Amino acid sequence: MDKKDILRELGRISLPDGGDLVTRDMVRALAVDEGRVRFVIEAPNADMARQMEPVRQAAESAVARLEGVQSVSAVLTAHGPSAPQEPKKDPPQLKIGGHPKPQAGPVAVAGVDRIIAIGSGKGGVGKSTVATNLAVALAREGRRVGLLDADIYGPSVPRMMGEERQPKSPDGERIEPLHAHGVTFMSIGLMLEEGKPVIWRGPMLMGALQQMLNQTNWGELDILIVDLPPGTGDIQLTLSQRFHLTGAVVVSTPQDVALLDARKALGMFETLKTPVLGLIENMSTYICPNCGHEAHLFGHGGVAAEAEKIGVPFLAALPIDLDTRLGGDAGQPVASGEGPMAEGYRRLARRFVEGGMA
Repeated sequence: MDKKDILRELGRISLPDGGDLVTRDMVRALAVDEGRVRFVIEAPNADMARQMEPVRQAAESAVARLEGVQSVSAVLTAHGPSAPQEPKKDPPQLKIGGHPKPQAGPVAVAGVDRIIAIGSGKGGVGKSTVATNLAVALAREGRRVGLLDADIYGPSVPRMMGEERQPKSPDGERIEPLHAHGVTFMSIGLMLEEGKPVIWRGPMLMGALQQMLNQTNWGELDILIVDLPPGTGDIQLTLSQRFHLTGAVVVSTPQDVALLDARKALGMFETLKTPVLGLIENMSTYICPNCGHEAHLFGHGGVAAEAEKIGVPFLAALPIDLDTRLGGDAGQPVASGEGPMAEGYRRLARRFVEGGMA
């Protein structure tokens, strides 16, 4: 075996920008030792070296085919430094919060057909769990669904959706939402430092909601579900007065204390002339996984009776369920899988679709 034979083979290896390894004088330190061949391919600069890995592999393969060659080792290196690169510029920072921008009246959200608010009179009734799983169930029914976590003091949707990256804002104005389980979603929790409390007065809350609705690139949606904070505060007022709201759904547990607060939420939507599309009873029953015994830990039937009393649809009775809790903590909503709870949310989603709400 002769070095000339090796160079002849290497001369057949073409380069991306023309010529070959030999005529461009890129072969260095060629050594042959009892069938073991070693050489260096020296590119003129690091930028070209990054493009030449396929050339290195082709050179090794070509030499390995020669008679008498037992092994080949080709090393790729660069002669000079990389070409100077433009310094990276950080994208403009999007500031969330601040005073809301003036509006002549209620406006639509670009690309969104319907906006439905999910509210409750008090915290702890599973409102965010219902909103998240309903959004996922509607997406599985073929609807184009968005989910806005407007619970600014206690945002939990990112954890339940299993996606907690900070959204990008290439121009410092528009927000690129995240996507998970077929749902496009946005949350104030994604825009703030993890674990940092939100200590804002009313105008900043109103401004943040306005930004998340108007400056998020929602795309084309059949329905945008808004997970409201509990109670009857600034966020509820801003949403109902500044945006074209299709209607609201109120979530409550069956116990009397929860129903007292749920009635306040219903009264608020009535005062704001926001249609109440229905009531959902969450934590309705508990079924023992071992013996199948059904227990009504928070009472039973109170929400259904309230819906009948005020003349609005009773949409669903959802039980306490361990898989629902585990799925929410793991970022895998129970509605995204199979089983009794997934089927329950699927039936709820179909009621929305068949009733023209989604």
